[in-house]
Amino acid sequence: MPSQDAIPAPGPAPAGPAPAGYVQTVSGRIPAADLGFVLPHEHTGIQLWQIPNRWDYWELTPDDSIVLPELVAYRAAGGATLVDLTLAGVGRDPLRLRRYAEASGLHIVMGAGWYRTAYYPVEARIDRRSVDDLADELMAEIETGVDGSGIRPGIIGEIGTDKPWLTALEERVHRAAGRAARQTGLAITTHSVMSPVGLAQLRVFEEEGVDPARVVIGHADSYPSLEHYLEIIRRGANLEFDFLGMSFTPMERTGEPRIVDLARELIERGHADRLLLSQDVCHNSQLKAYGGNGYIHLFEAFLPQLRAAGVPDAAIHQMTVINPARILAT
Repeated sequence: MPSQDAIPAPGPAPAGPAPAGYVQTVSGRIPAADLGFVLPHEHTGIQLWQIPNRWDYWELTPDDSIVLPELVAYRAAGGATLVDLTLAGVGRDPLRLRRYAEASGLHIVMGAGWYRTAYYPVEARIDRRSVDDLADELMAEIETGVDGSGIRPGIIGEIGTDKPWLTALEERVHRAAGRAARQTGLAITTHSVMSPVGLAQLRVFEEEGVDPARVVIGHADSYPSLEHYLEIIRRGANLEFDFLGMSFTPMERTGEPRIVDLARELIERGHADRLLLSQDVCHNSQLKAYGGNGYIHLFEAFLPQLRAAGVPDAAIHQMTVINPARILAT
């Protein structure tokens, strides 16, 4: 792991209004103004093994001895909050998240809901339950905690699709997420990969009466289209560039300069208030321990690229501090 001296210091926060409201973390409710620098789309342990006939053993190890030093490095670099969007069926563990928060000094926010078709746990019976029944389960978790732990989610998601369209079951889950969001005030964050399917997700949430300003269309950088981004923004929702630092595909390995250009274009058009940045650490190969970028790619590489492209610190503060706080606050 490189020394912390190699990581550019975040610098003083530009002047601006303090975020209002409170945020539910795994350790309790805190003022949104206390969140600091946020990674809004991450994992600290996930297993994507249960698809039939898939044998790649995709995993981010939930091993304290490996993951905790990575979280401590993020904290030392200037990070303060991490949103873990691992859901039921792929490894969500509220007690482990609270343990990580206590040991690392980070604020950790936990997600709620069901991920996407291939990963719906059998016991959730998504195909045999009504939208309202699913929404009721989400609201119970949000109001009283998960599985008797008393640990409550602070965001709904990541709610996703497997393909460039919503299946019938995915639509059911999206509608349940929308109804729970409307009743509880929590925001929704999505999994929307390599296609304009985020607009279809947003349409369902709109039909359920969700304020688009409370919706984050995730993985937007996997579909680098300015027109798509502008349409999401026009409809009042938020964009998240959260594949930053990934290297699984050729586009991920070579496409980050294009994302820098697109982010700068959106910021120059006045849309810094609708952008969020993260890294979606979800595989062992992304950890520093295994040769990856860990949770500090933004500090080490991406934010310096934005600054070199002329993006002002005020916009970076907006995307990494103000916007996540607004999304997470109730």
